[in-house]
Amino acid sequence: MTTQLEFESTEAERTVADLLPIDAPLADCEEVLRSVPIWFHTFALNRAAGIYTPGLARDHRYRIPFLPADFRGMRVLDVGTCDGFYAFLAEARGADRVLAVDSEQYRHMVKERFGVDVEGGQAFRTIGGLLGSRVEYRRADALELAGSRERFDFVFCCGMLHRVENPLGMLHVLRGLLNPGGRILLETYGAGDDGPRTPAIRVLAPGEANAGDDVHYWGFSAPAVTRLARCASLRETGDTEERVIDGHPRIIATLRAM
Repeated sequence: MTTQLEFESTEAERTVADLLPIDAPLADCEEVLRSVPIWFHTFALNRAAGIYTPGLARDHRYRIPFLPADFRGMRVLDVGTCDGFYAFLAEARGADRVLAVDSEQYRHMVKERFGVDVEGGQAFRTIGGLLGSRVEYRRADALELAGSRERFDFVFCCGMLHRVENPLGMLHVLRGLLNPGGRILLETYGAGDDGPRTPAIRVLAPGEANAGDDVHYWGFSAPAVTRLARCASLRETGDTEERVIDGHPRIIATLRAM
């Protein structure tokens, strides 16, 4: 038996969730909510009845303008997919192939923060079943993709660069996975007021970003993201934004191969 943790979704989370309407039967919604103890993403299980998964992630509306309206013909990679919202959205918008990868590092964070044991990929598989999805889920560290012969047109790298010990190495790997003309949507934790106009990388203390979260290592300034991208033979496309979301600094940018 699972223990369901309740987190109230707001209009902000529901606005993003509505990009991927599932509209499942009420009985299925009830079973889904009972079976998964904790959610990171908010999913629109049944909009008519106002049933949404209680996701931990807060207000991703700033990502919406960066999302292609049409993924037709694309091969898509979602690294750090977690519950898989963006992987499923790419599929719903016509992607030919979607690979979703996660190291399932979040299991340790959930245990530390909430004292709850979660099964890796449980929420992903549950939503995938409701959607009849063909997205491939792979438990792996994204660095393990180095040397893969598969290439992608669009790569999601959202909410995870600050969680890897070698962020430059990660960007090198993702650069090597791009098809000609491909792009990376990079969203990561910002440096905040400690260095917004300098190429600074803050080293965060365990639990500094989120209580009980010991694998949140870095905060990047926008110039630092620019330099890291260039070191990995990537360039920003001019749409880089800095935001403060739910009290946390964030940076989002589209990167292309140089």
